[in-house]
Amino acid sequence: MTLHDASEPDVTGAADDGTVRLRAGGTEVTVLPEDGCRLSSLRVGDAELLAQGDGSGSFVMAPWCGRTAGGVFRNGGTSHRLPLNAGPHAIHGTVREQVWQLADRSEDGRSAAFIVDLAEPWPYRGRVTQILELAPYGGALTLTLGVETAGDSFPAQAGWHPWFVRRLRPDGPEVTLDFSPAGQIVRADGIATTEVGEPGPGPWDDCFTMPDGVDVALRWGQELELRVTSREEWVVVYDEQEHAVCVEPQSGPPNGLNTHPRLVTGIQPLETSTTWSWHRPAAPVE
Repeated sequence: MTLHDASEPDVTGAADDGTVRLRAGGTEVTVLPEDGCRLSSLRVGDAELLAQGDGSGSFVMAPWCGRTAGGVFRNGGTSHRLPLNAGPHAIHGTVREQVWQLADRSEDGRSAAFIVDLAEPWPYRGRVTQILELAPYGGALTLTLGVETAGDSFPAQAGWHPWFVRRLRPDGPEVTLDFSPAGQIVRADGIATTEVGEPGPGPWDDCFTMPDGVDVALRWGQELELRVTSREEWVVVYDEQEHAVCVEPQSGPPNGLNTHPRLVTGIQPLETSTTWSWHRPAAPVE
């Protein structure tokens, strides 16, 4: 998709309240640019896949993912302190609380691009872009994030925090997760360390390593199967809530600004993507 000049964003296709809807086949995605570019809805036919309500749906994590220990990170010899919003830690970046702009939207209504400038309390100038694209048949959604600098280089992360419903309907089957991680990041006092252990049983609020790429299947019985994939090797799984489960592909582990920094420079932005694809499983053979 070709973006317009970011200084003159094209808002064609947004509703009066700023809401943007993408459609293909029997699928509709609702995006709220003024609410952190959050996906507030992903409807496949008559099934809503994302939990509803404030803070639910699916939000962008950037320029860091998960908890940054003590809200402190270093860039070379410079130390920075971020506001603490998760107990003694800083969590999930800043752009989820900012107003984004619609930069471009395809004529067929299947894709759109959104932008936001990094702002305080993040100490570096830059920009985050999110592009969403529905497959022509409506059976998959690809989300792409880019983080670029407008000056000095800085470490960054990017990812998504979707809240998928536990049940597609009140009396329907509960979702199950199927994935085969190579390892599980060991936590100390709730913070991810650099130690990788054997994957343990749930419930989880944990980061897993998948060196061949993230690949997690969510199954609501025979009603629907959803696969979350990414070329990244890090995924956080959070299933401790009764109403939803989170499968979060991201470019680095929690506290990664300190443990696995990925430097964004003038010639090397951070780019990451994930694809969510779904189908209705074939009925079992009698």
